[in-house]
This record gives sequence, C-alpha cells and structure tokens, in this order.
Amino acid sequence: MSTRIRIALVVNLLSLLFLITIVHSNQSTVPLRSFKISENVTYDCIDIYKQPGLKHHLLKTHKIQMKSSVSRPELKMQIGKNETSNKRKIGCPNGTVPILRNTKEYVTNSQMFAEKHFHPLSADSPGTHIAGVRSTTGPFRGVQAWFSANSLNVGKNQVSYSQIYIGSGSENQVNYISAGWIINPGLYGDQRVWTFGFWKGKDEKGCYNTACSGFVQVSKVIPIVEPYYLKTGVPAWMRYSIHQDRNTGNWWITQHMEDAPNEDIGYWPKELFNLLDDGANMVGVGGVVQASPSGLSPPMGNGNLPNGGRQDSGIFANIEVLNSNYEQRKMNYFRTENLLDSEKCYGLRIGTVKPFHRTHLGFFFNYGGPGGISCGV
Repeated sequence: MSTRIRIALVVNLLSLLFLITIVHSNQSTVPLRSFKISENVTYDCIDIYKQPGLKHHLLKTHKIQMKSSVSRPELKMQIGKNETSNKRKIGCPNGTVPILRNTKEYVTNSQMFAEKHFHPLSADSPGTHIAGVRSTTGPFRGVQAWFSANSLNVGKNQVSYSQIYIGSGSENQVNYISAGWIINPGLYGDQRVWTFGFWKGKDEKGCYNTACSGFVQVSKVIPIVEPYYLKTGVPAWMRYSIHQDRNTGNWWITQHMEDAPNEDIGYWPKELFNLLDDGANMVGVGGVVQASPSGLSPPMGNGNLPNGGRQDSGIFANIEVLNSNYEQRKMNYFRTENLLDSEKCYGLRIGTVKPFHRTHLGFFFNYGGPGGISCGV
C-alpha cells in the first residue's frame, strides 16, 4: 500500500471519528421525541437535566428535586361535569420533560407582556381591571382552588386571565408567583385558552412559563403551558395549587386530577427569590383583564356578571391556603379583602354554602363580566 493511500485512509478515518464525536456531543440538545399538538404548537422531550430552565445564572449549583415533600389532598367538588377536559397527547420518555418549542417572536412578546403582568402588590396598571379576593395576613405556604376556564372573544391587543397567586413585597421589591389560564392572542398567536405559570424574583424581571430560564419542569406528561380546546359556553375545570416545599423551600405547582393521582408539574427554585424564604405575605385568587390601547376592555371569567346562579358566571371554588405551619384552611378563615375596581363592567359575589352541602364548594365566589369601552382606567 502506497504512502499516499495510507495518508488518505488515515484522513478519512479521522474525519469519520470527528463526525461521530460531533453527533454524539449534539445528542443532548436534540429532543428524544417531539409532539406536534397543532400547527404552531410543538413540544420537545428534553433531557430533564439539560432543560432550559436550569440555565438561569442563579441555578448554577441547583440540584433538581424530583417530587414535592408536601402531600396535597384531593380537591373534591361536584358542581358540573367537565365535558371539555384536555385529553393527554404528551407522554415523554423517562428522564425527559416536555418543553414548548419557543419561537423568537414568542420569547420577545413574553418579555413585553411580562412587564405588564399585573399583581396586587404592584402600583395600579393603566387599563387593567381585577375581580377577586386576597389575604395579606401571612406568612402563607400555599394556595389552591378549583376554577372554570371559558372560551372568550379577546382581541389581539387585549388579555384576559384567571389565576391563583402568592407574593411578598418589601419597599420597592416584589417576589410573585401565579398560575392559571389565560387568553392572550398577542403572546400565543390565537384566541385559545392556555394554561400558564408566571414568576417575578430577585432581579425584578418577570417570566412566563419556559420562555426564559428559571422554571424547572418535572412532569413528563403535563407541561407548565398548554392550550385547551373549548366549546363556546362550555367551561373546563382546572384544579391548581402553588405551595412551598417543606424541605427545600422550592415553590411547586401541582395539577389536581379527577379520579387520578395529583401531578406535580414542576417548581420555581428558592434561589430565584429573596422574599419568600419563610412563606408568602399574600395569597389570592381572581380574574384580570388588560384593555387595548383604545380603552376597550375584554370580557372576564365567562363574560357574564355574577347576577345569576353559581354556574352562570366565572367561579373560583374550594379556595384553601396553607398557613405558616402547613395546616390547610379555607381562605376565609383568615381576614380577606375583596378586589373589584370596575363595577360598570365586572362583578364579584362572595358565595356561601351550608355545612355538609353536597356541592362541596367550600369558600367560593363568582366573578367576571362583559367588559366594554367605559370600564375606567
């Protein structure tokens, strides 16, 4: 064999080895599996230890917590059949988690809307209207509730959402976590109902879902953000809780399932916050809308004022909190404050249920309304 042939073989062999090395090194960034839910919605199954949430600069030494140490009891309620549940289409392989494939436009828009995301510890936000209940007699370790999600006509420059939330404020600093459902065509590109999680921590910057690093996804079947397919006039029931882990101090979001074990979706690590180490000073639940620049406010809840029966308007039910000792109490066990800033367009009606009533509504309230052009600022 000539020297020239030997050199050619060696070069080819080295090239092959180099190619194999490159492919192997890139396997961690290539999803093991993907799920295309609709035209513009795809989830990638990413190695749980290489998920984008862990790239946050405050999480360089963070160790993933696989399961919450706080047992969350089932939420029992009989108010209406959940005819439009979100059928599971995602089931990532073991060791991976579903991450929404973000577009540059989605990431950019999420940063813009994060700056506008209203919370009751902030100054009034122009064009924002709220209807709900909160308590500021903490510290609290968590909050949970049942609530209905509804299809609504929300414009591209409008937002309507319903949420459970916790938070603490000190001087000009705010730590805040919320979760629920949202219709935000400017962010998601459609009028569907989407689940969401939102947080604001040490750096004073907010973030939705996995649009930026910070949230740690743990469930392989339920992502922090996903669309719901709802029929007009037919609500879907959601059952969420946010709670602080007793052992680690991380803040978990759990979806309470019907006729199935609860699913811990994931958590916001304690390292992201500086005012939530010993619980949150405030907990709350309610609806929020953001008007368009023209001043036209979108509908809230299911679009109806709470003037009829319990199922005729938006509803939060079985609202309970964890006190500083992780004891579960109905929210009205503590001093509560009603939040309603536009009676012209929205309403709030606190419910009452007799003990042992078969509906198991617990502490609940109806809320919402049609919105309009004269809702105030």
